[in-house]
Amino acid sequence: MLRAPVMPLPPRRSQYGVAPELVRKRAAELPDMVSVLVRDLFPDAAPVIYPGEKGLEVIRKATREQMEKVDLSMIKPGDSVNVLGSHHGFTLLGGAPYAEMLRTIRDVVRERTGCTDIRLRVGVGLRFRESEEYIKAFGLDEYYEGKAAGVAPVDEGIAIDTEIGTLYGIKKIYDARWIIHAHNSDVREVHFHRQVDRAVKPFGMSYARIETRSTYHQNLGPRAANFVARAIFDSPFVQEKFACAVFLMMSPSGVVGVDADNDLYALNDRVTYLGCRDYGKMMTLLGEIDEAITILDFPSPVPYVFAAGVIFANFAGANRDLFDLDDPLPPYTWYTEAFYGEDGRPLIEGVPPVNPAIKVVIHNYAWGGYPSAFFTEHIPTIVVGREQAELLNRDPQNITYTGNTLLAEELDTAVRFAKRVAGTDKILAYDGASGALNVSRSLGEYLLQKAPLVSRRVDGELLPKWLKQRGIDPSRFKIC
Repeated sequence: MLRAPVMPLPPRRSQYGVAPELVRKRAAELPDMVSVLVRDLFPDAAPVIYPGEKGLEVIRKATREQMEKVDLSMIKPGDSVNVLGSHHGFTLLGGAPYAEMLRTIRDVVRERTGCTDIRLRVGVGLRFRESEEYIKAFGLDEYYEGKAAGVAPVDEGIAIDTEIGTLYGIKKIYDARWIIHAHNSDVREVHFHRQVDRAVKPFGMSYARIETRSTYHQNLGPRAANFVARAIFDSPFVQEKFACAVFLMMSPSGVVGVDADNDLYALNDRVTYLGCRDYGKMMTLLGEIDEAITILDFPSPVPYVFAAGVIFANFAGANRDLFDLDDPLPPYTWYTEAFYGEDGRPLIEGVPPVNPAIKVVIHNYAWGGYPSAFFTEHIPTIVVGREQAELLNRDPQNITYTGNTLLAEELDTAVRFAKRVAGTDKILAYDGASGALNVSRSLGEYLLQKAPLVSRRVDGELLPKWLKQRGIDPSRFKIC
């Protein structure tokens, strides 16, 4: 079941990364690299609708079918509607399925309600222009007839009265009569939200001013911050605008469907269950890796590069069960960073270390735009290419990133050196390969051996525990 490597999508042109032509070799092109499909590791993995033979048409069809069950009667022909998206959706499988869902939502709203004033608002994190790049790349500015815009957490805010006091959203998010929450179920920063209110999270993040969204990062830490997003969503101001939610439902294998509902909390239960079920096995399997050289090779900032649907930040914390709410502090969050002194040592006992199985990181291709020096402070790192090192040195969020790294001119040189230093030939490529892990042969054989044991443990022990912690009864709803 070891197969030829799955070639990742090509580099993306962006102001946050080096030019695509400067990415001279991908991890999948290295000697002895193979791929392991998710379905070979976990034969019971949810079937995917995309990628597939029918292409993006299946996304359009699934979105239409799901929106048929949604009540849109509140939207009148003369009203305005903001379709709310997030930059994260465009990093999934190249972004095309998410863009197609956004197009279809606009079409359905227009057809069913007669409303023509339909806008697209796409939230972003710390790369303030990233959403604008995606909007133009997928032609969404034209599709939404010039009414598509990226919004940043430093844009003009709007005060929202909530049951815990005044919080702040982004004014452009809420400048329409109605809003449609168009997101995805990818677990992404489970080290922050811990798969609690995952579907509600954007109301405290992508749609919120930086003063409010910082509660996730620094003020309250993992688990505790989740009530902020719920407080904003439950506010009379937001409830009077909320029409429905439409989600691209993701798994480590790809898109498993589209889900839509007028009741966001009902949808949230389904998102919670699917996230624990579908990502739980892959994340637990990655936690079984005893040693590896990790190659970053994906067009996203360091913590957000992908492997089988799991971001690198979660692999950096895979020595802990990030789904287990009894475990209070993940090995990586901004909140965790605050427990380290200037000498790089923990200030108190009990701070979990970054995953010790990661022996060396090779930064072959990953963006700046997100503070990532924490990783190079804790994991030996090699940056490939002077242009990439210079990009990071110019990035105000990463001015110390390369201070703890070595520079290699070519990927092959970096790999040879990493193998000698790490004493292992196990390689894991974080390159976003669709439905698969690109790995060295030795690591592929290791994962195939461990996967059945992990599957049984998650099904019999961990999944019931995770769901009980979140008050989820899987028998209450139909799951795609």
